[in-house]
Amino acid sequence: MTWLSVIIAGILTYITRMTMVTLIDRKVLGIKLKQVLGYVPSAVFPAIIFPAIFFNDYGSLIEINDPKIYGAIVAIVVGYLSRNIITTIFSGLISYWLIIFLL
Repeated sequence: MTWLSVIIAGILTYITRMTMVTLIDRKVLGIKLKQVLGYVPSAVFPAIIFPAIFFNDYGSLIEINDPKIYGAIVAIVVGYLSRNIITTIFSGLISYWLIIFLL
């Protein structure tokens, strides 16, 4: 019964999001709205990533010497310099893994 609920919820979520993508004509959207929607990924990405960096599994703040902080700092610097999301993600992950394995 649980899997059926998960599958139904997934299908409903997919349908509601896909209708917005397929039914809206891009020509109808104004230039201003397109510019505003261009900021959505850069606003959502930190909202997803920052809690994973600064909170532990129990919901409390992590220590300042946690390897996730250093990996995030490396990713921020690389992201600022490269302006490439893939390079930013890989540099943050690789630096985090190196710190874990070297400590």
